Parts: sequence; structure tokens; C-alpha cells
Amino acid sequence: MTFEFKVESVNISDKKGVQKHPVEEIELVEDYGIKGDAHAGNWHRQVSFLGGESIDTMRAKAGDFEIKHGDFAENIVTRGIDWDQAEIGGRIVVDDAELEVTQIGKECHTGCAISNIVGECIMPKQGIFAKVIKGGRIHVGSSGYYSV
Repeated sequence: MTFEFKVESVNISDKKGVQKHPVEEIELVEDYGIKGDAHAGNWHRQVSFLGGESIDTMRAKAGDFEIKHGDFAENIVTRGIDWDQAEIGGRIVVDDAELEVTQIGKECHTGCAISNIVGECIMPKQGIFAKVIKGGRIHVGSSGYYSV
């Protein structure tokens, strides 16, 4: 099964435990992650994905509290794919880069502002984590697909 998507936002941060900020383009490095991102390294959660549709749902629940891309510490925001279909070992291809899904969901860190205001966070259920199999550049507007 193959699911196509568009990249809506790419985000990085230079420290762990903080919100990420949008950039125009990221460079993925094989077996490392995103060049310049704090979560890069030799481990299984090198790159995180989150659906823009999930962020939209949280924005609707947040009322006047503004939620921006990167607020969930996600690296890549997609549009057009239901990440509930993802499985460990699935392949994600975006432009020349290739990644392997290594984890689905993660524990929300203590004091998450969004969780405190809205009453829930989407990363524990809908965050997708992957390691870089083949490096490449990804920018806002890139096309990609996920396959199991």
C-alpha cells in the first residue's frame, strides 16, 4: 500500500525539549538525521513527522491559544496522508531522501503547554519517528509517499 503526501512545513531546533522553528529546507544525512537539528544522532528517532490535519484539529480545540508548526517539536508536517496507517518498518520517501519508520508516538514531556491548555497532546498517538536510510534535501512543497 502506498500513500502520497505534500510537505507543508520543515522545522528544526538547536536544543532538545523546545519548540522547533520553520525553515525553508532541511538536509537529511544518512544514519544521522537532520543537519543542524538537536535530535540528530545515532539513534532511532532522528526525524519526526506529524500530519497537518492533526495540527488543525488541535488548533480548533485550542481556541485563542495559537499553535504553530514546530510547536509539537515535529520536524516535518505533511498534508494529505493519514499517519494512522503507518507501521514500524514502513518506508517514507521524500524527493531523494528515504526514511524508515522506527516508532509511533512518544510520551509527552512534562509541562507541555499545549497539553495543559487543550487537555491532550497529539504526539503520543500520532507522531511518527524515523531514521534516515538515504540522505537528501526536503523543502516546503516537496512531494512524498509512505509505503508498507
